[in-house]
Amino acid sequence: MEDVAARVGVSRSLVSLVFRDAPGAGPRTRERVLRAAAEIGYRPDSAARVLARSRSRVLGVLLTVRNPFHADLVEAIYPEAERLGYDVVLSADAPTRSSHKAIETLLGHRCEAVILLGPTARPSFLTSVLRRAVVVSVGRRFPGTGVETVHTAEARGIRSAVDYLTALGHREIVHIDGGSNAGSPERRRDYRAAMRRNGLADEIRVLRGDHTEESGAVAAHQLLSEDRLPTAVLAGNDRCAMGFLDAVSRAGVVVPDDVSVVGFDDIPSAGLSHIALTTVRQDVPGLARAAVELAVHRLENSAEPGRESVLDPELVVRETTAAPRGTTATRPPRHEPDRLAPSVR
Repeated sequence: MEDVAARVGVSRSLVSLVFRDAPGAGPRTRERVLRAAAEIGYRPDSAARVLARSRSRVLGVLLTVRNPFHADLVEAIYPEAERLGYDVVLSADAPTRSSHKAIETLLGHRCEAVILLGPTARPSFLTSVLRRAVVVSVGRRFPGTGVETVHTAEARGIRSAVDYLTALGHREIVHIDGGSNAGSPERRRDYRAAMRRNGLADEIRVLRGDHTEESGAVAAHQLLSEDRLPTAVLAGNDRCAMGFLDAVSRAGVVVPDDVSVVGFDDIPSAGLSHIALTTVRQDVPGLARAAVELAVHRLENSAEPGRESVLDPELVVRETTAAPRGTTATRPPRHEPDRLAPSVR
């Protein structure tokens, strides 16, 4: 700033006013200062600015590497944070880097709140983080910890998928679960409840998975090795469903004629014409908006911690589902629903 001030012939404090967009400098002076800064390549030091403020106004976001759903959420979080006057810093959880280390990195950058996408951290660790920052979890609940939570109404999404498949005439509906991943215990439990609700308790079958394409392929090979395929598969997420689709297609199975497949999330690739996956859509913009607003509300209003925002999912019918062979049920039309507003509890 001293270099810019010397170039323009004004004081350093006046240059500071211009860069902070504060009153005290006329339009012509502002123009001269900004032009001089551009000419000498000056860029504000974000870290120094944070240190100079009593508040950082920075939100940290923890995401998982190679998870396209998390990438969609991050993309939606940026404009919401900027709208409320906050910057965003990212830190990744990966097989070579623990979520604890990733969160500590965010705290080291003076993040006032951390938004955790599908976190795997222990509740006791998050309780300790709460003493240093606001914590918002997206997709996974931590009851009794004070962590703010945003998630999809898993039960409604799974129920809509099972009800849709049974309305088509399916009875043998297998679920490939997501192991310990966010939302998986709820989806597994809600699948069983929905099957019982439809009088299909004897048909309940859960195969182990982990929300990856590889787990979908492993489940496909397991089913292909048996005498016959089930008529429908409800995957724990879209990635798992796509791995399943790829494996059965390579084996000569025709989808949906031989088996119907439903995913969960509605990531962008699910809607590609050569995939056209029927899936349960999570409201990505709504989840991002709710997560940022919960974090900022807690920071600026000191509300009681532990609020929960729940968003409704929607079933999106595409080309991977149909009535089982030998039935007369008709397939409902393709449906691309409008997004719904979140509810806060």
